[in-house]
Amino acid sequence: MSAAEAPVAQGDEPVRGPVRAGGLLDVLGVASVVLDTDGRIVLWSPQAEELFGYSAHEALGQYAARLMVHDRHIELVGRLFADVMRTGQSWAGGFPIKHKDGSTRLVEFRNMRLLDDRGDVYALGLAVDQSTVRRLEQDVALSERMVEQSPSGLAVLDPHLRFVSVNPALERINGLPAAEHVGRPLAEVLPQLETEALEAEARRVLRTGVPVIDRPVVGRTSADPEEDHTWSLSLYRLEDALGNVLGVAASMVDITEAHRASVEAEAARRRLAVIADASARIGTTLELDRTACELADVAVPELADVAAVDLLDAVMEGRPSTLGPAEPAVIRALAVRPQDDSDAVRAADTPGRIARYGPDRLVTECVRSGEAVLVPQVKDDDLPRIARSPEAAALLDRAGLHSYLAVPLIARGEVLGALDLKRTRNQAPFDADDVLLARELANRAAVQIDNARWYQNARNTALTLQRSLLPSHPPVTTGLEVASRYQPAGATSEVGGDWFDVIPLEGGKTALVVGDVMGSGISAAATMGRLRTATTTLASLDLDPALLLEHLDKTTSALDHSIATCVYAVHDPHLRQCRIANAGHLPPARVRPGRPPELLELPTGVPLGVGGIAFSTVTVDFEPGDELVFYTDGLVETRRHSLDERLDFMLSLLDDPARPLEETCDLLLWTLHHPDNHDDVALLIARAQQLP
Repeated sequence: MSAAEAPVAQGDEPVRGPVRAGGLLDVLGVASVVLDTDGRIVLWSPQAEELFGYSAHEALGQYAARLMVHDRHIELVGRLFADVMRTGQSWAGGFPIKHKDGSTRLVEFRNMRLLDDRGDVYALGLAVDQSTVRRLEQDVALSERMVEQSPSGLAVLDPHLRFVSVNPALERINGLPAAEHVGRPLAEVLPQLETEALEAEARRVLRTGVPVIDRPVVGRTSADPEEDHTWSLSLYRLEDALGNVLGVAASMVDITEAHRASVEAEAARRRLAVIADASARIGTTLELDRTACELADVAVPELADVAAVDLLDAVMEGRPSTLGPAEPAVIRALAVRPQDDSDAVRAADTPGRIARYGPDRLVTECVRSGEAVLVPQVKDDDLPRIARSPEAAALLDRAGLHSYLAVPLIARGEVLGALDLKRTRNQAPFDADDVLLARELANRAAVQIDNARWYQNARNTALTLQRSLLPSHPPVTTGLEVASRYQPAGATSEVGGDWFDVIPLEGGKTALVVGDVMGSGISAAATMGRLRTATTTLASLDLDPALLLEHLDKTTSALDHSIATCVYAVHDPHLRQCRIANAGHLPPARVRPGRPPELLELPTGVPLGVGGIAFSTVTVDFEPGDELVFYTDGLVETRRHSLDERLDFMLSLLDDPARPLEETCDLLLWTLHHPDNHDDVALLIARAQQLP
């Protein structure tokens, strides 16, 4: 019968069926010897053969004293034997015996008188090697002392997982004396722990014999019912020498402080990871909205379930952001994460919208004081101070908002706005460590946001200047239909110096100009304005295009080493011709009905501002219905394609000379202007018309 098959008691009922013997008697090797009244050996056990060295054949019928005792002890043994047989009182003690091999061994004896059903008297002697007994006594004593003095909580559970014994350390851990443990199951003694899972682990150990080592257990006991503790639990199956399952031994060590230190270390590692992530992800461009989105993306979900980045409207307008005690905060939302349809997100302000928060609102307090505002546990009366409106407060309540944190965005000593954080799914409240992390993120992002804000203001100024220098609508000219577009550079780059112009001349002629000042920003826009003015003035003199470029080259050289490219063309509707000169610019495309689009073969020339090199004028036919397409390099250049590929692609789009010019302009911009090309674009298309 295996250990698993051995019957065990059910409750207080007796065991039914055979039960395997324990192994302690086998460890001790107890020898049994029975003597008659004369002291002769009448029974001799196998253990006696092993202990004394004599076989049963050699021992039976012999006088025990002469066989087993040295001559000097025979008289003493005789008296002891006579006392036991006469009085019936047992005798126990250690005695040196004579082994068959001649050696002497100390043996523990238990001698008693026996009486059978016929009235015959016998003497029973139980003998054990004394060294074995002493070793077991020492082991037991050592085990008891170790168990009693161990700082670890130790327990023995029977096969039904009821407490059999506990040591003092476990009494302290559980807050109960040993008497209140014994005979009771885990669930009764430790109701605040996950006892079902623990019992399942213990049953698995009983069944398989595979121990559980250092399993973390979190919960509370009667010793400290108000605070969670963490223990390391180990479970081992107990077996005797014959393999009988005695139960489960449990060891518990309180590792609360180490666990907290580990949690804090992990939290610190996580904070460092978030900060490193923020350093890499926030401020990749100078786009204000994108920078705000990057901050919100870093905060969710590592720090919050919902994050909003808001800027004071005064800051956006370039005005002072200081708020008085009774002054509301007028805030422009820049970003909200996550981008889902949850109630908490719907309660947030829509990016791009302006919202007014009263003086009593927490976000107003944050931007007014420049300090973090923390509400670890949000209560019902906190919601109106967090939300913009009663409707938003109801949404936050429905979303399960339970913790709130707002930290200011401060750059260069000025409060720009706030990072607004909410927890709905993450059940942990915001704590002091979260405040430190949020401040660190806000401080890093605020500088990037401020840079983007100043850049955007400067860019808007330059763009306004540039647009003011370009013609709003090309003038109506004789014999030409014109359409134009100006596409400013993307927000990640400054404005450029691209321009176009349509200049009516005497005799029904028209000058067509497209140019590109190298560089960017206000200086490029200002240079473009001066060149456009100079071109208009020179065009009024009706100069040959090459000569006009020579004068324009001198003007450019005087503008602080400015360089620009330019194509200048003069259309004569009477001659049905265009005279064109090029100063380092991309060649115009000509589209004629019934023929494939082509790039005009013009001498490239050198850019304006280089000086010292003459320009050439080329005359090309320009019949009614023909089109000329002038453009700057921002339309066709990309980082991933050759210029020839892009020019061929442009020509393929000019496949319909009858298409309206406005549609052609839009088609070219939408199709050709690549998002990776952070350059502005000037586009001018002219179509020759039949004179009346």
